[in-house]
Amino acid sequence: MILGTGIDIIEIERVQKAVERWGEAFLNHVFNDEEIQYARQHKSPYQHYAARFAAKEAVYKAIGHDPRLGWKDMTIVNDAHGQPCCVFANQEFKHKVFLSISHSKHYAVANAIITS
Repeated sequence: MILGTGIDIIEIERVQKAVERWGEAFLNHVFNDEEIQYARQHKSPYQHYAARFAAKEAVYKAIGHDPRLGWKDMTIVNDAHGQPCCVFANQEFKHKVFLSISHSKHYAVANAIITS
């Protein structure tokens, strides 16, 4: 049963400017270590930061902005097959999340579907 859907799009340049302005403070506020390491292993890390940012926003929208859920309470990772997935730190969130993430030179987009 689908409980919610969410979608988000963001300009990659916006994330790049935030990283350039606030540096590690911004990264550590929004992303978990695993997400930061994943982005840094790529030639253009800002695309990957933006994609994970959009994925988190899409999950927030699909869940309905639960006040118990913060930026670092979820980690966007890729499973063994490369499919993006959301891992919740709080065991109360037992939702199954289906994610789709994409990015181009200028934009990153993500779609989340939450099921029971």
